[in-house]
Amino acid sequence: MAQHAAGPEIERLIQLLARLPGLGPRSARRAALHLIKKRETLLNPLSDAMRIANERIVVCSSCGNVDTQEPCTICRDAKRDPSILVVVEDVSDLWALERSGAVSAKYHVLGGVLSPLDGVRPEHLNLERLVARVSEPGVAEVILALNATVDGQTTAHYITELLAHLPLKVTKLAHGVPVGGELDYLDEGTLSAAIRQRTSF
Repeated sequence: MAQHAAGPEIERLIQLLARLPGLGPRSARRAALHLIKKRETLLNPLSDAMRIANERIVVCSSCGNVDTQEPCTICRDAKRDPSILVVVEDVSDLWALERSGAVSAKYHVLGGVLSPLDGVRPEHLNLERLVARVSEPGVAEVILALNATVDGQTTAHYITELLAHLPLKVTKLAHGVPVGGELDYLDEGTLSAAIRQRTSF
């Protein structure tokens, strides 16, 4: 039977850290030990930051982004193109697109994708608000920035049909060869998508 090397408070810290994505039990132990060693410069400020974030973070009622103000920073940004609405599965996808700087538009977070096997149905997603937003005057294009998984593409098709009655353009992200990618290392699905979505040179 494994024995604990530290008190219950430290073990609880390790167990909670191990729940974070990308951290297993060993990585969590190393992270906890690092935090403890850097108590004044890291553990205490992190503890304060997490407490404040927990008190102030809200989900934007308009787009579904997380922020400390309502509506969120992106929805308040008057410089963004209000005619384009980018639909994403999760806030992490929104943040990834923002890091890329590829688009300066408004967003809509679905909160997941349709997945019959996992019991995720249309009523579980933020679809009603999406239809209401794109029905407003001024929205000309909806970009479906969903993952190229079976569930992601199923959701994209469902949304396309849901919005078919509206006078707007529905587009999706191109899928294919990444910048700097070598054909020999790509899977067959990626290569097929790249061929199907080829463009003029």
